[in-house]
Amino acid sequence: MYSNDKRNARRRALGLLSATALGAVTATFPSFGLAQGKRTLRIGFQKYGTLTILKARGTLEKRLAPQGIEVKWNEFPSGPVLLEGLNVGSVDFGTVGEAPPIFAQAAGANLVYVANEPPSPLSEAIVVPKTSTLKSVAELKGKKVVLNKGSNVHYLLVKALEKVGLDYKDIETVFLPPSDARAAFERGSVDAWVIWDPFLAAAEKQLGARILADGKGLVANHQFFLASRPYAEKNPDVIREVIDELVKVDEWAAKNIKETASILSGQIGLDASIVELAASRYTYGVKPITEQVLVEQQKIADTFAALKLIPKKIAVKDATLLTKL
Repeated sequence: MYSNDKRNARRRALGLLSATALGAVTATFPSFGLAQGKRTLRIGFQKYGTLTILKARGTLEKRLAPQGIEVKWNEFPSGPVLLEGLNVGSVDFGTVGEAPPIFAQAAGANLVYVANEPPSPLSEAIVVPKTSTLKSVAELKGKKVVLNKGSNVHYLLVKALEKVGLDYKDIETVFLPPSDARAAFERGSVDAWVIWDPFLAAAEKQLGARILADGKGLVANHQFFLASRPYAEKNPDVIREVIDELVKVDEWAAKNIKETASILSGQIGLDASIVELAASRYTYGVKPITEQVLVEQQKIADTFAALKLIPKKIAVKDATLLTKL
């Protein structure tokens, strides 16, 4: 038989154990403690593009509020970092270019493609300083080229080199995020920079950077909207509404370039003239993922696997939902 003191001590221990276990569950699954409260959609965005416009206009919040869904926005400096956030569960939905989801899928990320923008090949380019003597991509042999590893421009660089008969190993790659890459470019510590808008437009307008080659005739440069698979499978209704709202804001943006530039300028802190240049060469029109787009993505994945840029071959189709939204 337990004495009263022993019984009380046992109850206290069990109570402490239960509280600790509940705390661990709640910490691991934040929504556990809010199961009866609001649903949350966490969106990862970068400093440019349709999601940035959607955030600024606030129409998604108005649409989802009656259903008790709260929208939280998380800014990321690049696509690869955004998808890492999606993979570890800090965001549910986001937008990136062609290359990041391939790197993420190869690393085991549990994500799915849900929609894409049309090709926008003019929105990324290989640039050199205005004082550079380089006149063509062929002259990059043996030169230092800076870029964000695993981003859209990674594939542009591969295809641009291939077109002029150079191998990827014929250049010296320097991997830096956009802000650090720009600093290296300005210092003259690299010979060329492969970059996307609006950083591209800023380099042209502010630094006088000169384009050696853009994506035209080389790459499609799609922008993709992705979700974590668990979230998309559990909340297909929310994903459908987000895509529908993106379609609407894209249609508006295509018809209102100056106002779009003004919105983006305020969001990202760049002069409106710079953003207008970027917005004018962007391609608008959100669409569901098609077989053809997946085929194009598979070509990129196969190229990266052949170059050992990703650790293994992947099947892009594995990163799609079994049933359409």
